[in-house]
Amino acid sequence: MDSVPSYPRPEGVYEISHEKLDLRPDSEVDYDLVQPRPVTGEKNIWFFWHRGFAHMHPYTRRTVRAWHRRFSKQGWVVRVLDREPGSPLNVANFLDVHDPDMFPKAFLDGTIGGDYAPQHTSDLVRWPLLVKYGGVYADVGMIQIGDLDGAWNVTVGDPNSPYDVFSYNAGGVDGRGLTNYFLASGRDNPLFQRCQKLFLELWAADGGRTSTEGMHSSPLLNGVPMMGGELSFEEDGKTYGPEECSKLLTDYIIQGQVMAMVMGLVDEDDGWNGPKYVSEHVFATDYMVGSQLINEMTAWNGPRQFELMSLPLPKDGDAETADQKLAREIVEACLAKSFGFKLAHGLILKILGDTLGSLWRKHEGADDVPETYGHWLRHGTVYWCQNELPPRLEFKEAPAVKIGPLLKEGRLGPGANGGVPGFEAKK
Repeated sequence: MDSVPSYPRPEGVYEISHEKLDLRPDSEVDYDLVQPRPVTGEKNIWFFWHRGFAHMHPYTRRTVRAWHRRFSKQGWVVRVLDREPGSPLNVANFLDVHDPDMFPKAFLDGTIGGDYAPQHTSDLVRWPLLVKYGGVYADVGMIQIGDLDGAWNVTVGDPNSPYDVFSYNAGGVDGRGLTNYFLASGRDNPLFQRCQKLFLELWAADGGRTSTEGMHSSPLLNGVPMMGGELSFEEDGKTYGPEECSKLLTDYIIQGQVMAMVMGLVDEDDGWNGPKYVSEHVFATDYMVGSQLINEMTAWNGPRQFELMSLPLPKDGDAETADQKLAREIVEACLAKSFGFKLAHGLILKILGDTLGSLWRKHEGADDVPETYGHWLRHGTVYWCQNELPPRLEFKEAPAVKIGPLLKEGRLGPGANGGVPGFEAKK
């Protein structure tokens, strides 16, 4: 790589030996990323971009490179799968895209539609990849900060560890809201196997769906609170109130509903007790500090985040401005406390407006300007490692949401419609 800027290293992190990093030029790293390597173990980092790595936005390519630079020498293989005809990284070269137990008809036919077809296509590949191969599935907008290898080695990667799943969780210790933008497990994980079955059943409804629209109303999800709370937005002169917004958001993040149901399901005939499994086998860290800290520190104001991350650091002898102080505090907090940072895109833009991710997309290269706070943050995600691993939310066995078969209506358990703070149910 080119000369490395000298940035102040926050407390709580140490410098990684350069021998443990892949610091070759971007072109050489990119060459490796587009060459399909055979799967030989579970230390896989899976991404999906429908048109492939070469057609990703520059800021997301930088994110994927950072994963590779940081973890490839520790045995991790980064792959960005796609749906491009003839591509060696086409999903079809890793999964049987004609298997109805793996993909719905719309995926096989290429008829997935709606405003967010690429996002829903990516949703459909993450559980099959994890179930077949194991590893980590992350959205391309997921910036890794913490020690992935260290966390893996004491959870999923340790055969003596009780933890089979590693992720973020919304709602604190009482919530059951795993985020689908970062999921880690070994092969044949029983939680994700059941999630996949339920997900496919939702897609198969009404003779086969071509989008997730309306999935929030499926009786198979009865008892799981919808997302959105009191959120609303306007578009093209029309106001979408809390109820409409909740339905849209729930359909968009329907995988979250699926995971919540499986985690809350007790199916004695199948030998599945989701609440007990979560309490004993899921290692989840809080999603707000763990992956959304910059949003919390700026009241989810994307333009403000872009402004702060674009600021230059003070020159020698210059006094730090109030905005530079806030930008510094954000970078220091994220690098020391957050396991990652999820850049938001998709439907959330209609609700919140521009995000840091959407603005980095619009202003190409803005995240890669040396001596800015955004570049400092980027630098730290490659060259530094946190002293401590993320803390686990100490789950207790929660009341069941549903009692009965996974793919049939059952009776609601005492935990039905309990709600998740920040993702309140609509009564």
